[in-house]
Amino acid sequence: MKRITTQVVIIGGGATGAGIMRDCALRGIDCILLERDDIAAGTTGRNHGLLHSGARYAVTDPESARECIQENRILKRIASHCVEETGGLFVTLPEDDINFQNTFMNACALAGIDARQMDPSDALRLEPNVNPALIGAIQVPDGTVDPFRLAAANVLDAKEHGARIFTHSKVLGLLRTQDRVHGVKAINTRTGEAFEVECQEVINAAGIWGQQICEYADLGIRMFPAKGSLLIMDYRINQMVLNRARKPADADILVPGDTISLIGTTSSRIDYHKIDQLTVDPDEVEVLLREGIKLAPIMARTRLLRAYAGVRPLVAVDGDETGRNISRGIVLLDHSDRDGLKGFNTITGGKLMTYRLMAEWATDLIAKKLGNTKPCRTAELSLPGSRDPEKVSAPGLSVPVEGSAQYRHGERVIAFFRDNPKANALICECEMVTAGEIEYALRELDVDNLIDLRRRTRLGMGPCQGELCAYRAAGLMQEYGKADGRQACVRLRQFLEERYKGTRPVLWGDALREAEFTYWIYEGLFGLGEWTAPHLVAEPPFPLDPVTKTEDHSQAPLAQGVQS
Repeated sequence: MKRITTQVVIIGGGATGAGIMRDCALRGIDCILLERDDIAAGTTGRNHGLLHSGARYAVTDPESARECIQENRILKRIASHCVEETGGLFVTLPEDDINFQNTFMNACALAGIDARQMDPSDALRLEPNVNPALIGAIQVPDGTVDPFRLAAANVLDAKEHGARIFTHSKVLGLLRTQDRVHGVKAINTRTGEAFEVECQEVINAAGIWGQQICEYADLGIRMFPAKGSLLIMDYRINQMVLNRARKPADADILVPGDTISLIGTTSSRIDYHKIDQLTVDPDEVEVLLREGIKLAPIMARTRLLRAYAGVRPLVAVDGDETGRNISRGIVLLDHSDRDGLKGFNTITGGKLMTYRLMAEWATDLIAKKLGNTKPCRTAELSLPGSRDPEKVSAPGLSVPVEGSAQYRHGERVIAFFRDNPKANALICECEMVTAGEIEYALRELDVDNLIDLRRRTRLGMGPCQGELCAYRAAGLMQEYGKADGRQACVRLRQFLEERYKGTRPVLWGDALREAEFTYWIYEGLFGLGEWTAPHLVAEPPFPLDPVTKTEDHSQAPLAQGVQS
């Protein structure tokens, strides 16, 4: 069996794991990150991408509010290419209690959040698509953050400082001798190759999946998953983040992100064994639509692009098996002190906004154990893509295409901007992704399939959902040596299947017509099903009838084998 040696193994390639990887590398600690899927493929990539000012938590969770505004300011400084400073409005609608504004303003002041009350007419001038019936508004320094870009930038910086990452590598167990963990057993899920990594310390940063990792060590850490569902509109209907000025509830935040807007979230407890089979239910879609229209009436006339769900990693500590003592903050567990198990540590809880702080706490603990006295510098040093304020000129590219690439990669666009018509050819019109950007992602950003490519470049994330660009990108993967002809077809089908899972909960009207058109192209015209392995997929689903909300078997499925 292949054996690898390092100082620290990090389990989990979400934002927290990527942040720990970067922090360790900057301190000169040799580390390897293991991720069972792709960077930001779990909870990190399934939230609303809000750059919290902390205002949302000011009334109910002051400590989280203070952490959020602190990290808000840091991310704007070190990750500017991942962040858009949109600003935010907390609006009071006629059905809301106007007196909550005083409670809210006082709580923001105590947390150090710059909040300003404003006249409804001024709020309408700032955000014309907010509900004109609003009776009050408060402006806060909210923004948006791209979680995929943020995690990838942390990994890129860590690699450039000597760290290593193995994606699509699932941890199967811990290497343990008596009361010490000294490594992990893993398998490459693509090749089937098993391997072991020997180390001095293991950091469990697997989020909601961290319970499974703890079970390998016979530790009783229980997670209580809370599912949150969201809807994406097919264009950007608001320029500022819109919140309801009330205690957090379902569907009370509308976030603009890149070219789209999204409404979220719901919150419902689910059984732990269902965390890998998340679905968005029709009643959740209804709640999100109904409440979203109250925030921005234009939603009633806007096409829904897709729906998705994520799981919040709520953890019960101190032996509580009932779930009553659940922490919603950051939980750092040194299992040497807590359970007498040396070499094993868990970091969980928190939220995307506090990923860097969580990474700092975890790395401080590890550095102390390893005798490393170097301080954390992640709050000071900018991430790749946010280091050079000067724009890089791109001969032959239109201004919108150049601007999109700059927005996604910052100064790193120098790696793929060329005076070359082939490299500058547009592959994805919706998100303005070029062939050069795809080549860069395949070469530098740990990408070997179309689904991972989407997370690095936004290919296929626009209104056509990959209909017009996926086959071009699959061809480029073959051209650049990442797949042969059959592999490219399989990866193309897998990409379309994955896109369909998100569109299926909202299949009516234009979305249904678009899905049928895509099916006709790929299954009918291209015969894609004949070129891929049918045993890799399950039974075909059917779209929902928009009136009865039941499965309509008169409609052919987009791609056979997609589970809802």
